[in-house]
Amino acid sequence: MKVGAAIKFGFLNDPVPEKRGAVGLVDFPEPEVGPDDVLIKVAYCSICGSDPHLSDGTFGMDFPNYIGHEVSGVVAALGERAVIKGLKVGDRVSGNFRHTCGVCYYCQMGQPHYCIGTRLLGPGRRSPGMAPLMVWNQSQVFKLPDNVSLRKGCLLEPVSIAVRAGDKVHNYVGARMAVSGGGPIGQLALQVLKLQGATALTMIEPIADRRELALRFGAKHVIDPVNQNVVEEAMRITGGLGFDAIVDVSGAAAACRPLLDAAARGGTICYGAMYPTGYEMPLNMLEYMYRKDLTLTGLFLSPHTFPRSVQLLERLDLDPFVEACYPLEQIVEAFAMHMSGKYPKVIVNCNADLADL
Repeated sequence: MKVGAAIKFGFLNDPVPEKRGAVGLVDFPEPEVGPDDVLIKVAYCSICGSDPHLSDGTFGMDFPNYIGHEVSGVVAALGERAVIKGLKVGDRVSGNFRHTCGVCYYCQMGQPHYCIGTRLLGPGRRSPGMAPLMVWNQSQVFKLPDNVSLRKGCLLEPVSIAVRAGDKVHNYVGARMAVSGGGPIGQLALQVLKLQGATALTMIEPIADRRELALRFGAKHVIDPVNQNVVEEAMRITGGLGFDAIVDVSGAAAACRPLLDAAARGGTICYGAMYPTGYEMPLNMLEYMYRKDLTLTGLFLSPHTFPRSVQLLERLDLDPFVEACYPLEQIVEAFAMHMSGKYPKVIVNCNADLADL
């Protein structure tokens, strides 16, 4: 049996105490290594902002809900056909938790993130990353650059989301850009947009420490949406024109609507977070879709961005995201620290002998 982290029993917010779930360690079967698979000895797994949603019914999954998809580790074994990428035992790797079928309509239309045959995380072969060992198909695995540590390598998946956000807003050099929401994805997206040549780069974030972090990462301006008027500040920063593109990863309903007025004519807004269930944003179609000619788009996973994200890892400032680290045996404490918001990210070390810096 293998020990891994999971949300056990039921929803963490169940109003009935005796039915309420808990985060903890559970035993589940060793993952089988198929001919196209890679067995990975996990070094680090970071806690994702979506992990709490495993317990609130967002994903409609049964319990226990196995945790872990932002992973780094070392190749421990290879299936006989897992040779296409040139992987070898001992290689330091990270990857994409989503294994797509390759044969459904969406996969063959170049939209694998919509795959209807995908295998998501779960027990057995569909092994989660917050465990000593896990198995992924070779298509999911990417070798880390030599100068990127395993500690930072577990951030490949969130970096891929940030790169996808840059793709979705069709950024171009000199565009006036803003990011709404200073969590991990927002801070990474800010760095990606800076590399893409954004100007007037602005972070909209209510927490002071996160605004300071954004300035470290290259923001030229910050807006406190609680004590400042977002639209007025946007117009001041952009000379009355508004932002050419905005990435919203706040997940806050209150943050969504003002961005329509903070955007420039012909601008693009990417709403790229998980928003409250049932939230519907009011939208004056004549004003915003006709007169202002806005493009509104969403963001679901990160197809086609992992190879580029691997190359970007060494160019991003990732130190603040890997400061808080707990051993797997302290998953309860790690999850509590994640929920406290004290650190921008919390990571878990799943094998002490791989605890590099």
